[in-house]
Amino acid sequence: MSYSAKADILNQLDEPTLIELTDDAGAGEVDDDIVTRAIADADATIDAYCQGRYEVPLDATPDKIRQISVDIAIYNLYSRRDDTAPDTRKDRYKDAIRFLEKVAGGEIELGAATPAPSTTGNEADIAYNDRIFDRDKMEGW
Repeated sequence: MSYSAKADILNQLDEPTLIELTDDAGAGEVDDDIVTRAIADADATIDAYCQGRYEVPLDATPDKIRQISVDIAIYNLYSRRDDTAPDTRKDRYKDAIRFLEKVAGGEIELGAATPAPSTTGNEADIAYNDRIFDRDKMEGW
């Protein structure tokens, strides 16, 4: 399950811009495969930051994660072209990464997301050999 969808991207970009960013074949339409790849790459980035603190992929998508997925996906689409992304898109991408860094560092909680299993190693692992001297072996001494 993706954290965002093409419709979410179209809420932020108009269709002619999305066509311009994805239409490598010159068909005059949005290439859904390229959009899907950009979203998958964005979601992989989100999962990479969140995996130390939460089980990924996240079961329920918090609104902020959906927004971050859209921002990173749009940045990925602009990055496919030689043209530079608008400053607004660069800033949104940088803000998204800063937010994810804070999530990874434990400064921000995602709320309803399921925490990752604890791997702190606070449990003791005790191993021992059989006793060399015991009451039966020492009888008569």
